[in-house]
Amino acid sequence: MSTPSSPLRQRITKASYPYVAKLHAAPKLTLPGITLVLALAGAFAPVTIGVVALVLLALLLGWLAFLSWPAVTTGPRFIRVFAVVLILLFAVSRIAGR
Repeated sequence: MSTPSSPLRQRITKASYPYVAKLHAAPKLTLPGITLVLALAGAFAPVTIGVVALVLLALLLGWLAFLSWPAVTTGPRFIRVFAVVLILLFAVSRIAGR
C-alpha cells in the first residue's frame, strides 16, 4: 500500500488503524455480516431505523473506500463511489416514500 499523501489522509489512516486491525482479526464473515444486517435493516425495517442503518452502511463503505483509495484504480474507485451514492439515494427514497 502506498504512503498516504495528505496530512488529513495520514491522520484518518492512523486513527483507523485500531479498527481495521480489529476487523482483520475478527472472523472472516464479520464485515460481510455487518454489511448484510445494515442493508437488510435499511430495506425492511421501519423508515426511521432503516434510514439510520443505510446511512451507517454508507459511512462504513465510504470509510473503507477512503482507506483503500490509493491502492485501487479508476474502475474500482468508481464502483465504490457508486455504491455509496446508491445507498444514500435509497435512504432518501425511503424518507420520501413515507
